[in-house]
Amino acid sequence: MAEVQVQEKGAKGGKVRSKKQSTRVDMTPMVDLGFLLITFFMFTTTFSKPNVMDLGLPAKPDPNAPKPPPTEIDLSNSVTILLGKDNKIFWHQQDQTSLNDENLQETTFDREGLRNVIKQAKSRAKKQDLFTVIIKPTDDAVYKNFVDVLDEMAITKSERYGVTDLKSWEKAIYDKKVGN
Repeated sequence: MAEVQVQEKGAKGGKVRSKKQSTRVDMTPMVDLGFLLITFFMFTTTFSKPNVMDLGLPAKPDPNAPKPPPTEIDLSNSVTILLGKDNKIFWHQQDQTSLNDENLQETTFDREGLRNVIKQAKSRAKKQDLFTVIIKPTDDAVYKNFVDVLDEMAITKSERYGVTDLKSWEKAIYDKKVGN
């Protein structure tokens, strides 16, 4: 690993001087050690795990089972949330005939906004155990806003919610409300 080189000079006569010794360190084993350390840290480190959202989906229906009758959701037991562009969010509890741009309400994503809307609609519901939140993102909605709404479902303990497409009559009123 380390060696001492001795320089010999011919005898010329005169004073005898002490021999100067030159040292040289062999770095080859250090390179091996460096690679071993790099390998060790690569194998023992925890790589960043992808962030995923747990989304509880319903079980796949049995094709042999009889089909249940279509479920009609009572408007007093539900609230519809529309996710729009520019981080805007709207809600309503109306059907096709009674919804207009005046009763399509705008709210915010904060505690006083969407959370209060869900809590108040749930408290007014005829059957609170059947209260359903219907989430309808528009084509202009941002994924972050969708995740924020799902977080509000967990915070308000709203276990019954669904994600569906915007109906054509809702889209027309939404477009009128935002000025498209």
